[in-house]
Amino acid sequence: MVDGPLHAKEQPMAEKYIARDPRTGKPITMERASHHDVDYEPLKGHWSALIPADVMSLAEGSLGSRDVRWKGVDYTLTRKDGVRALSQVPKGMILPAHKLLLQALEDENPDIRIAALEVLPEFAVRRSDELFDWLSVLLDDDVPSVRKAASEALARAAPTFPSGVHSSLANELRSSDAQRRNTAWKGLEALTKTWPDVVADHVDSLFLEPNVEIRRKAAKMLNTIVARKTSAVWDLVSWALSDEDVQVRRTVAKALPRLAQQDVRMGTVFAERAIVDEDADVRLAAIRTIEKLDRGHGRARDLIIAGARSSDIRVRRSCIAMLPKLMDEEELRVLVDDLLKTEVDEKLVQTLMGYRHDAMLEGTEAEKNAALSPALPIPELDREVLTAQGKDIGMTPSRPVHPAQALSEDILPAGEPSQPLDRPTPPRTVERRPTQDELMGYHDDDDDDDWDFDEPYD
Repeated sequence: MVDGPLHAKEQPMAEKYIARDPRTGKPITMERASHHDVDYEPLKGHWSALIPADVMSLAEGSLGSRDVRWKGVDYTLTRKDGVRALSQVPKGMILPAHKLLLQALEDENPDIRIAALEVLPEFAVRRSDELFDWLSVLLDDDVPSVRKAASEALARAAPTFPSGVHSSLANELRSSDAQRRNTAWKGLEALTKTWPDVVADHVDSLFLEPNVEIRRKAAKMLNTIVARKTSAVWDLVSWALSDEDVQVRRTVAKALPRLAQQDVRMGTVFAERAIVDEDADVRLAAIRTIEKLDRGHGRARDLIIAGARSSDIRVRRSCIAMLPKLMDEEELRVLVDDLLKTEVDEKLVQTLMGYRHDAMLEGTEAEKNAALSPALPIPELDREVLTAQGKDIGMTPSRPVHPAQALSEDILPAGEPSQPLDRPTPPRTVERRPTQDELMGYHDDDDDDDWDFDEPYD
């Protein structure tokens, strides 16, 4: 009995797999940020306790069985276990192991074929020649269990080998067998994380299918790759929004807000189409898209104003709620007056009337006061300067005021007695007024002080 350790993956794959377009043969280009290398690790099991020599002997049938201990349990391994362990052989044994795997894929024993299919995705990372040709053959095997194993192997291989399984995956996506079809869709979903451009190519052809269920699933798949800024994805969104099935349009419309965040121009174009859709849910998705757009953008603004006149009340309600954010008060009141001519919903009428109401002109005294902006506070430094200069700050006098002056300036506090202050009043200056004679000029010729009234007048 061999008590074998767990064999880790010792060697990287011999050559980097290059995904190629099945129609042109050219490498599939992709953005580096969206690429995730998938490096298969061998699925662990009791066959992992085998040493490389026993793996080869069991797989070719020269060794009938081998007893091993795996995690404290004894196992007797046979040829199918040897085939399953082929992925863990050293690099120098890859070529003979590849030959043994091809022989196992065409073996008469279904269990051997199943074991070969289980190891196929991880072995293909090291050498893939002819493996996917055999995979496509075994997808239609006479034995149901072999077909199931082939379907699962296809789904596992799809994220790493998009061009190798392209045609097989396309056929399985349209299979009449529900189990095979569902497994293929899982493989396509996994492919979105590594090669979204290939997924877009599959979805492109799936939208042409007359089967509405296939188109609906394709629409869901499109939502996972809509963030890709490529013309291919935009074309798919455009076609899906024109689909005759409302569910397809609804599914794709849900992705429009996310698309608008990626590209404002394309988001606006698709929102303009969706807002006139006959389905209310599609129109609402268009409104949510517009909310994500730059509302200063001319097309987005026009869409909101047009939506305020929509026959769908939900669209009108959403667009009318955005109007105050688009225009100033004067422009808004002009638009509101126009909308009130046709609006019949009472709540929306009240909303529009609220937009038209000008508190500064039509409001109560409290509303007018509330609309006034409060005065800015006086800085502390300015207060100190004004106080030092003896000047008033606001409505509060900075120095004592004489009651007479307070009365003349209407600043005497109510109820304060009018009495002189303790500060002494400066003396008044007496001015002499001229007499009438002085005004007439008589004082210039006669001197009253030298006149003798007893002497006769000559």
